[in-house]
Amino acid sequence: MTQKDIIRETILPSRTVRYALNRLKEEKILLERFYFLDSRQSLYEIKRPMSNALAV
Repeated sequence: MTQKDIIRETILPSRTVRYALNRLKEEKILLERFYFLDSRQSLYEIKRPMSNALAV
């Protein structure tokens, strides 16, 4: 999702969403990717934990 998508979905103020995204990036919980359709924006997604399936 883009920042605009998150704001639209959550109905939170843009400042709150920016702060939350920055905190989640600092904690390495969030992945930020380049958005090819609009280079002014980024795509955000939650990091998936490593699967333990290979350890079995």
